[in-house]
Amino acid sequence: MLSSMASADQALTQALAALEPLTDAGSGRSLLELQWIQQVRVQNNRVVFRLALPGYANTQRDRIAADARGALLQVGGIEDVQIELAPPAAAAPSHQQAPIGAAGHGGGGPERQPIPGVKQVIAVSSGKGGVGKSTVAVNLACALAATGLKVGLLDADIYGPNAPTMLGVADQTPQVRGNGNEQILTPLESCGIAMVSMGLLIDAHQPVIWRGPMLNGIIRQFLYQVEWGERDVLVVDLPPGTGDAQLSLAQAVPMAGVIIVTTPQTVSLQDARRGLAMFQQLGVPVLGVVENMTAFIPPDAPEKRYELFGAGGGALLAQESEVPLLAQLPMELAVVQGGDAGRPAVLSAPQSATAAAFRALATQMPLAAAA
Repeated sequence: MLSSMASADQALTQALAALEPLTDAGSGRSLLELQWIQQVRVQNNRVVFRLALPGYANTQRDRIAADARGALLQVGGIEDVQIELAPPAAAAPSHQQAPIGAAGHGGGGPERQPIPGVKQVIAVSSGKGGVGKSTVAVNLACALAATGLKVGLLDADIYGPNAPTMLGVADQTPQVRGNGNEQILTPLESCGIAMVSMGLLIDAHQPVIWRGPMLNGIIRQFLYQVEWGERDVLVVDLPPGTGDAQLSLAQAVPMAGVIIVTTPQTVSLQDARRGLAMFQQLGVPVLGVVENMTAFIPPDAPEKRYELFGAGGGALLAQESEVPLLAQLPMELAVVQGGDAGRPAVLSAPQSATAAAFRALATQMPLAAAA
């Protein structure tokens, strides 16, 4: 318990008093009044609150977090501050107006803008890295293209762009015409799909060290400043987690839905739950769960299955979230070899169990029936 406070109520009162002077830099209004700081509670010697900023106020996030932390740590007995970041769509009520000259419309940020010529956008996401999300995105795009659809792939995994290697175009550079905000990038064609990726624009060993606003900018450029042409579907390979890239995409463009990729193991499921819940909060349809690495199939004994990461995790997540379990993808050598060779397993090993699973997954996508 807090030694300098008689009760939890007193602790909360003092925490709220410490936060009351914090204001929006544009309007000067209290952050508590604007409901940008929500759900303040005191747990032992720690204050926990939810920071829910509208899109136009995201540039203030670091300043607000630092000011709130500093103010709360001045309260006697408070030893730690935990800040939970909420999606911008959950921020201040919609009647709040952005400052003059600020982007967006009220608390919900700018309206979603369709991509000219693109009929559907499907995102592939995961709660954590290493679950095979990019493998799923690339092979799904190839499987959709094999049905006769015109498919694009946007590799939005800015920090770990693997799609160029998986599609065999890592040594190529896309053409760019125009200047400044008028630049238009021509996607590369490979394996029957058109694709763009940050990996095509930087050196192979160059790290991408960007904050949220820069990340949001490049994703919007990939959406709206790429010559996508007429596409039945655009598959977007998102980075792992629940950060700026996911929010940027969800707020920028209307989506047919998102696929959540997980492995059967518990750690992967914990993170996948958070990612799935985030898209539900943002109002993005969750098409379902794909369980990757369900079982290892030995190349010399294709009739055998070894569940190396447990069993039933994907089905459990789907059941809990009331969404379909779209696929259970095996682990096969063909997947590794295809990805390294620049020709995904759907194309390089069409007779494999993995290829069959991806073809079945493609038939469950919104536009598969249009092939």
